[in-house]
Amino acid sequence: MTSIDRRRALVTSAALISAPALVLPRFARAAEFTYKFGTNLPATHPLNVRAMEAAERILKDTGGQVQINVFPNNQLGNDADMLSQLRAGGLEFFTVSGVNVLSQLVPISSMWGLGFAWADDDAVHKALDGELGKYLRAQFPKVGLMAMDTVWSSGFRQTTNSVRPINTPDDLKGLKMRVPVSPLWTSLFKHLGAAPASINFAETYSSLQTKVVDGQENPLAIISIAKLYEVQKYCSMTNHMWDGYWCMTNRKVWDRMPEKARPIIAKHLNQAALDMRADGVKLNASLRPELTAKGLTFNDPKLGPFRERLIASGFYAEWKQKYGDEAWALLEKHTGKLG
Repeated sequence: MTSIDRRRALVTSAALISAPALVLPRFARAAEFTYKFGTNLPATHPLNVRAMEAAERILKDTGGQVQINVFPNNQLGNDADMLSQLRAGGLEFFTVSGVNVLSQLVPISSMWGLGFAWADDDAVHKALDGELGKYLRAQFPKVGLMAMDTVWSSGFRQTTNSVRPINTPDDLKGLKMRVPVSPLWTSLFKHLGAAPASINFAETYSSLQTKVVDGQENPLAIISIAKLYEVQKYCSMTNHMWDGYWCMTNRKVWDRMPEKARPIIAKHLNQAALDMRADGVKLNASLRPELTAKGLTFNDPKLGPFRERLIASGFYAEWKQKYGDEAWALLEKHTGKLG
């Protein structure tokens, strides 16, 4: 059994017995410093698997001084709750999408989620590991927060619905689409002609099941783990938005952590993010046939017409004005001209 398989088994067992957190095996003595790490993803998701691995390494490399307990699946509250706890100093670490609740505090954090902007994962990673990522991270201390250097990749999001395959922008017209509570998501689907409805993820399955909405969009891993294939018929590989997670902490809380432990914590959290990127590539390769076997019908639309529709509708011009020329120039170094 590999390291990640052992960790996944540990995580799954912890979830099944409803443990309050994914707690590491006891060290010889109690840790001097114990920190909480909150996530909104199911316990078996690769992000939590890798976070647990990082926590184990941090415990070992600090000689048992620092223990990080992982709280998956919104156990500490929804994203808004956890962000509030992080800002107040009651939560030490939180993996949060830049496009979702964080963008309400730091609007430019959503920039990586611009619709149909990126060619592939490598282009996104190169941008976020470079100048664009450095620029975005520099905005967080202004609100008392700090992000680790490496973004945890969630990958590209795909579109599912129970009405028809999405082959062209016109196929989205009038579709009631569940989107997260985020101005960028709402704007994207409005510009494409859909009828977006902001619904918390915890209510997504029931909203699809009862036909409150026709469809939703998420990475294949979430579609699988949350069993959305049970209440959806079509999956269109739109790759419409790239998303990931900043690993955030409170700047003052970080400065109070043991000085010698800080580089150890950062090193292993950043390595976990890189490991999760590799997990995503493997998952996407295996999940499409698995989801097909479970009843989803896949199609692969040409993406050029979607970008053209967004250019014509003024979507990119609108968001360039909101983000500013400096950030937009850094973005277009990696995406090419938008609009």
